[in-house]
Amino acid sequence: MGLKEMTRSKELKVGNFIVEFATPGIGHILKAAGLDFAFFDMEHSGFSFETLKSSIRYFEAAGVPVIVRVPAQENDMLARACDMGAEGLIAPMISTPEQAQRMVDSVKYHPEGKRGVGLQMAHDNYRAAPVTEALANANKRTTVICLIETADGAKNVDAIAAIDGVDALWIGHFDLSVSLGIPGDFANPKFEAAMDRIIAAAKKHGKSLGRLVPNTEQGISYWKQGFDFICYSGDVWVLRDGLAAAAKTIREGAKG
Repeated sequence: MGLKEMTRSKELKVGNFIVEFATPGIGHILKAAGLDFAFFDMEHSGFSFETLKSSIRYFEAAGVPVIVRVPAQENDMLARACDMGAEGLIAPMISTPEQAQRMVDSVKYHPEGKRGVGLQMAHDNYRAAPVTEALANANKRTTVICLIETADGAKNVDAIAAIDGVDALWIGHFDLSVSLGIPGDFANPKFEAAMDRIIAAAKKHGKSLGRLVPNTEQGISYWKQGFDFICYSGDVWVLRDGLAAAAKTIREGAKG
């Protein structure tokens, strides 16, 4: 199932945040773990577009749909990631419906958007096809996910979710808490009210909803609240925490 199809279903999708390990086996590792998608982060990782292009091939080989977060909302970031073959696009700090519409315009070809045309490249597997057919197929495949992580984004989320071409909403919980003036205080009524607005907008407009979770308990809790894309932890933290737990167990056992 492709990412677009996933956003048309409210079934649970579980993924992992990739911020460090763009290795040839990463797609197959996620697939072997039974995951449904990858969230490939270019905003905080330092991954280049050249790295992105290779990594997308790794995920495609394993049959794992990938969401790519580009470093900024600019057209050249979004359109270039599309040309590299990104199936799902997410950009930081979407705060207004105008920004969301510009994102759609950057990702979609005519008549749904204003993306510059580049065909028979990575995103269409170098295949030749009639232009109208190629543009239509690309528009069917590309998936727009708006990252809501500002106070204005939460305030305007209903209008953002209403835009044709927006397939899903994603909550950036840390940045949202900072924007609300309550860094990391996720139990604060301001944060809870913002969450409620985002969840309500996703339900009202029939859009998928996702977020990163640090543990399985939160993943289950957010699924029950209406989130269908649950991104469990990230490559760095899974490795670090797994090694830390094992090393602690071995050292404690060795004392006996």
